[in-house]
Amino acid sequence: MQNLSIAEFTLRLAVGVGCGALIGLERQWRARMAGLRTNALVATGATLFVLYAAATEDSSPTRVASYVVSGIGFLGGGVILREGFNVRGLNTAATLWCSAAVGVLAASGHLVFALIATATVVTIHLFGRPLGRLIDHDNTVEEDESLRPYQLQVLCRPKSAKYVRAQIVQHTARNDITLRGIHTGTATDDNIALTAHLLMDGHTPAKLERLVAELSLQPGIYAVHWYAGEQTNPMLPMSPSD
Repeated sequence: MQNLSIAEFTLRLAVGVGCGALIGLERQWRARMAGLRTNALVATGATLFVLYAAATEDSSPTRVASYVVSGIGFLGGGVILREGFNVRGLNTAATLWCSAAVGVLAASGHLVFALIATATVVTIHLFGRPLGRLIDHDNTVEEDESLRPYQLQVLCRPKSAKYVRAQIVQHTARNDITLRGIHTGTATDDNIALTAHLLMDGHTPAKLERLVAELSLQPGIYAVHWYAGEQTNPMLPMSPSD
């Protein structure tokens, strides 16, 4: 195989890095675990490995490309997380795999094919989720990696619990927040603690702030707060302020 010129090497590398960055840009915008830099680096690495094979006369680019496919599996496994019965990160791992493939295409000289592949991956991410929601009639069942767990805790009098529950249900329905359940526990002898388990996009904590503000103004509600993630400890007992 003939050696690559510096100009050809630079062009293929630039296309590989650029395509990986385009895929990562969409991922970064949606606040995924692997964003712009990660996808760009994956595409860069895949491009460089295949370019090395192309620049070496006694090497096989297809063999090196197969090693890239095998190696990216370990990287993809690092972004797959299990939270209870839910598995997150599968889309991110698949995206890294596609970024590596784009890099291989660019390094092998198929620059137009690399651009087409990049456009395909970005299109799948942009339109795949809305299309999935149209097909799935029960949108609350869908729990993809874009949703993050949150908890809302309210300390109130027993007579206010019904109102709090109704407000949480109405607010989550209006603001595209998935309500997984509401747990009722006893905080003190006179007060109860309600814990709502939610799933929502990581970019929109302001939705919870609005609900907190609404509930805080109601009589019989003594404390309201929210936090990201799952917490097993119940709300600490609190006494109403005068």
